[in-house]
Amino acid sequence: MEPNGSSPSLTKIERNGSSAPAIIEHKAFARIGLLGNPSDVYYGRTISLNIENFWASVRLEPSSDLLIRPHPTHDLVKFASLDHLVNRLKNEGYYGGVRLLMATCKVFTNYCKEQGIHLHNNNFSLSYDTNIPRQTGLSGSSAIVCATFSCLLDFYKVRDKIAVEIRPQLILNAEKELGIVAGLQDRVAQVYGGLLYMDFNKESMEKYGHGNYTQLDTGLLPPLHLIYAENPSDSGKVHSAVRQRWLDGDTFIISSMEEVASLALEGKRALLEKDYAKLATLMNQNFDLRRQMFGDASLGALNIEMVEVARRAGAAAKFTGSGGAVVAFCPDGQSQVEVLNNACKKAGFAIEPVRVVPSLLNEIDIRNQSSGNA
Repeated sequence: MEPNGSSPSLTKIERNGSSAPAIIEHKAFARIGLLGNPSDVYYGRTISLNIENFWASVRLEPSSDLLIRPHPTHDLVKFASLDHLVNRLKNEGYYGGVRLLMATCKVFTNYCKEQGIHLHNNNFSLSYDTNIPRQTGLSGSSAIVCATFSCLLDFYKVRDKIAVEIRPQLILNAEKELGIVAGLQDRVAQVYGGLLYMDFNKESMEKYGHGNYTQLDTGLLPPLHLIYAENPSDSGKVHSAVRQRWLDGDTFIISSMEEVASLALEGKRALLEKDYAKLATLMNQNFDLRRQMFGDASLGALNIEMVEVARRAGAAAKFTGSGGAVVAFCPDGQSQVEVLNNACKKAGFAIEPVRVVPSLLNEIDIRNQSSGNA
């Protein structure tokens, strides 16, 4: 059984009388942190979901040479003028997705060598595409890495040799190669898909190198909405000061982060009981605690305004990640959704209903999980 959107698209050709995959394609989807973030970096708990609204796709084709293909838009190297180049760097930064594909290949190869996993010598070309808005806290970089990793698993036919719960750390390792600072939550969500409760308790993390992950029925979710800015602030700088304070033993940060983690545990119970009034309260508490810890200057005025626009409409709201986008829930139903839509339009923010991705695990993946994970 291969769920919608998760399975590779395989084109088969005959080689030496046998059928072999010629083209492999995988998608990885944008991620919304519903509750508990950013406690995943601090041995906490989170609830996240994958959404069909945005995704990254990677295509692998056998080739004579190993080729990483630049994206015609995201890896632009030809410009109309010097001003075009400068404006491009100002808005998009220096890096596209090629570096993510290359780092994934390196980490994948090194891990397989360390584990004695044999890889054949055939070459391939890799290309990618993505429609995940940049710097919106929707895990655009990790989606590209996750989709690449899935292609490599299938090309080398080692999906049964690399445990599902280990893959998020390898995906994170590829991003760390490039100086990206993040936690496991996004990568776990994008590997597993669906609606996921994650417990990153210190004992499990130190003993096994991963947390305990439980997939929940996506039907437990109420209607949610995604709000995002067309020109978001950089979400990559948010963790720095709080992380150091936590390491230094700051009692306020430690206790606040523990409280954030407890929201995910309460949220799991609220979802199972379909207590959506409680869910709304927990979402608001999550943002308020984050704001107290990080401060308004770190979160950014535009990001805070997105939350406040939703709250003025009576919706519960919090960041999907580190900023740039917000997940909102209207407990009063469709009439409130219309108020929220109008408020977002007036404020210049995009808004759309969240479409949840089902579980992305296929039969091989499910058999390849440890008994400690649902």
